[in-house]
Amino acid sequence: LREPGLNLRVVQLFRDPRAVHNSRLKARQALLRESIQVLRSRHRAEPRGPSRQQQQFLLPPGLLGGGRAPQPQHRAEFFLGGALEVICQAWLRDLLLARRAPAWLSHRYTQLRYEDLVREPRAQLRRLLRFAGLPVPPALESFVHNMTRGAAYSSDRPFLISARDAREAIHAWRERLSRQQVRQVEAACGEAMSLLSY
Repeated sequence: LREPGLNLRVVQLFRDPRAVHNSRLKARQALLRESIQVLRSRHRAEPRGPSRQQQQFLLPPGLLGGGRAPQPQHRAEFFLGGALEVICQAWLRDLLLARRAPAWLSHRYTQLRYEDLVREPRAQLRRLLRFAGLPVPPALESFVHNMTRGAAYSSDRPFLISARDAREAIHAWRERLSRQQVRQVEAACGEAMSLLSY
């Protein structure tokens, strides 16, 4: 970012952590290895290892210290939840840095919420291209609109890239996550959520 010859621009995409967790749970097996790697990155930064509170994040009741091995689906949820907590901590660091906006960052970094992109795809596309100093081709506007307003929607295949009504994905977590899961995500990600107006 500080290299003047690069003229690098960064767009950081955020999404409601409750929706992120919902999508990650649906693809838990595919994301298990990635989640473990994310958790290892935190443990390398913490010389004493995770606290007992961190170990309990999104772990189903009775599994920690219960004397029995967790079932595979609960282990996957535990790793996914822990990874989400690490991701939210990284978001918070980024958000706080952006708020202080050093001179070398102020015109080279912008944020985008997934929900804003889905609600106003053309306006957000124009904003992003203006930020990058690029023209707005009409064909690209049509493409973005069509990809976010398609007739189909499949909440069971969260990472399928196809034309679908992405507006339905914004609040799908409300029907899928339990109250306990929502509370745990909000507890782990509350500061970042507040700065992002979630």
